Amino acid sequence: MVIIISLGPYSNAAMFAPDQGSFWYYWKLQNPDFWSRFSVWSLYALHQISLWGLIAYAQLQRPKYSKTLNPVNIAAIAVNALFILLHIWQTKYWYDGLAQDTPVWTSQASVVFMLIFVLIMENKRRGLFFGKSIEAVEKPAGFLKRYHGYYFAWAIIYTFWFHPIEDTVGHLLGTFYTIMLMLQGSLFFTRFHTNRHWTLLLETFVLIHGALMAYMTAESGQWRMFLFGFLTMFVITQMHGIGLGNKTRCSIVGLYIAAIVFSYFGDWGAMIAIVRIPVAEYGLLFIIVAIAWLPVLLGRLVRARNKLYITKPGRVSKSY
Repeated sequence: MVIIISLGPYSNAAMFAPDQGSFWYYWKLQNPDFWSRFSVWSLYALHQISLWGLIAYAQLQRPKYSKTLNPVNIAAIAVNALFILLHIWQTKYWYDGLAQDTPVWTSQASVVFMLIFVLIMENKRRGLFFGKSIEAVEKPAGFLKRYHGYYFAWAIIYTFWFHPIEDTVGHLLGTFYTIMLMLQGSLFFTRFHTNRHWTLLLETFVLIHGALMAYMTAESGQWRMFLFGFLTMFVITQMHGIGLGNKTRCSIVGLYIAAIVFSYFGDWGAMIAIVRIPVAEYGLLFIIVAIAWLPVLLGRLVRARNKLYITKPGRVSKSY
């Protein structure tokens, strides 16, 4: 982060087209050329393939979880550090990120699904609603626990290269968050990778980033939707996985309610915005769970249908 700040600025207003609204990504060149595209796409691809290769190698080796780094952790940290420096250099000389050729919602959606996958994987340990787990959610959880690294590596690295390096407060905060996630992704098969306070920080840092970005750039009051939307997720699900006592949890809920009343006092109609983020995340979660269960249910229906034609063990009826 010190290197990023010290090498700024990276752009000026003349480089960009006028802002065209919420579906427009402002920080991209008006006139991209071959090298601006080739530099970002080639470096992104090398970064992505390198991390996927290290994850696959680690899974094949299956080292035991330890308190120290093993060689593949050191390699992953080194690879990420190298490509962070290369992205700074690439932005300084050619500027553009992947945003030049991909929709703005793809970066946001990749992170949203990553957060939803975390909810699914943590369902058994901390529950989904106020400490209560949902048994049906466990069907895709096992698959995600084994292979989530590949998706998480894609979501983090794609988001990192989607944005050019910038020294605005919003970009710096987003880059810092992405680097923390890269560090977490480099620590597979270590105890720190599963440290519940560290993983909770990573999961909830989106609250700080989202609320601050909305406060600085969005319409008046939009920051409340992000702040209290993600706080609602924390109260319903996330705070139940770090061993807090009942009194502490009740105190957090009391402060949460008081903060909502204070923030929305006299503007009660706008309070409905609080539920948008939780409804979207929990809704998508259950859609993913339903999709995961679909082949299982279809298999059961096929087996049940076949049983209708079996009259005795070892004998099949004529209708079959």
